[in-house]
Order: sequence, then structure tokens, then C-alpha cells
Amino acid sequence: MGSTAAGALLLLILAVVPAAYAVTFQVGDIGFWNSGVDYTAWVTGKTFRVGDTLEFQYGPSHSVAVVNKAGFDACDSTGATQTFSGGDTKIDLTTVGTMHFMCPTPGHCQGGMKLAVTVLGAVPPPATPSPPPSPKSPPPSPRTPPSSTPSPKSPPSSTPPKLAPHSPRKPKTPPPSASPPANGTPKSESPSSPSPTTPSPSPMTSPSPSPSPPINASSKGVMMSYGMMGLTMLLMYGVMI
Repeated sequence: MGSTAAGALLLLILAVVPAAYAVTFQVGDIGFWNSGVDYTAWVTGKTFRVGDTLEFQYGPSHSVAVVNKAGFDACDSTGATQTFSGGDTKIDLTTVGTMHFMCPTPGHCQGGMKLAVTVLGAVPPPATPSPPPSPKSPPPSPRTPPSSTPSPKSPPSSTPPKLAPHSPRKPKTPPPSASPPANGTPKSESPSSPSPTTPSPSPMTSPSPSPSPPINASSKGVMMSYGMMGLTMLLMYGVMI
């Protein structure tokens, strides 16, 4: 789309520039193409280029002939390449170089009706503005390099770890010694079982033995009765045998 528009713009400029810069020169200005005009003075200070036009306006007694330099110098129109008549002639300047014109009517060229025009090259057209370049995308932002400095580590704590508190051991309570009954009858007494919360006794500590109950008089009588019964049974067994 952009190249098509640029091409169309260039064609338009090429078509308009020659028309805008081409100049039509009225030969002799207000004196026209006529006797008594100094055409050498008329061309002084003027620049003729390819694409310009010379307009000759003249009366019925005059005409225009295009001749070479030799015919121009000798006022001889026999070798003319072109001859115009009609009172209003327009000749386009198409080649670079010097063009020579004269009036072929006898005596008019000798009277000064001849013109030499030096044609230069056409005016170069102005530079066509190039279309603005499409905006480029911004370059990517540079990546941040990773930091080479290691992050400082926190120093180890100098405070020693806290220990869970231990409950103190309770000292071993020795079992109470059995006391003899008041009426002299021995009673069996079971040793007290240790409390589940009381720690096991130290191996260095041993419980003291309970003292044996004393034998009283009633116990002795019982034992003597048993002895007599046994002796009697032995005697009866001997008699029966």
C-alpha cells in the first residue's frame, strides 16, 4: 500500500513539474517578432531550458524559419529545416544546444530579424520525500544479572537450648515394722505395695526383715496337745500290729 502511494505521487510530480517549471517566452516581448527589434539584447539575461517554449507573434509580411549556424550567419534560409507562417507560432525547445531562427523575407534578416537561443538541460525535479520509516519496536530491556554476593547468614544463637525440668525423686520410705498384737495372737500382715508413682528402690538400699512374733503360753499348750495325740496314734498302731 505504501509503495503504490509513493509511485502514484512520483508520477504526479513528474507530470506537474514540467508544466510548473516550463516557461513560455514571448519573442521580442511587446515588440513581437518584427523589424527594428534587437533580439541579441532581448536574449541577454534569459535562461532557456529543455521544455520551454518560444512564441513568435508577427504580421503577414513576416514568417519564421529554423536554420543552422551557417544559414544564420549568412541570412540564407534555403537550408531551413522548418518554416512557419500564420502570425502566431509556438516552437518547443526539445534538445540541448543552440537554435537559430530568422525571417526568410528578403532584407528582414539583414535588418536584424534573426535569433540565436542557447538551450540548457531541464530543471531537475525536487527530491521526492521518502516515506517515513515504520517505527521500530523498542529493544528488550536488559536482564538484571544475578547477584554474585551471597546473602549473609544469621549467626548461630549463643543461647543454649532450654531443657525440660525434671521432677525430683522422692526418697524411699522404709516399710513400717510389724508390731505384735496386743492379745499375743500373731496376725499375718501383708507388706505394703509401693505406690505406682514412687520410683523403684535404689539397689544399695534393702528393707529390714520383720521380727518373728514371740511364742506365748497358749501356743505352747496347743503344740503339746498335738504331740500327745501323735504319740497316742503311734502306740495304738503298734498294738494293732
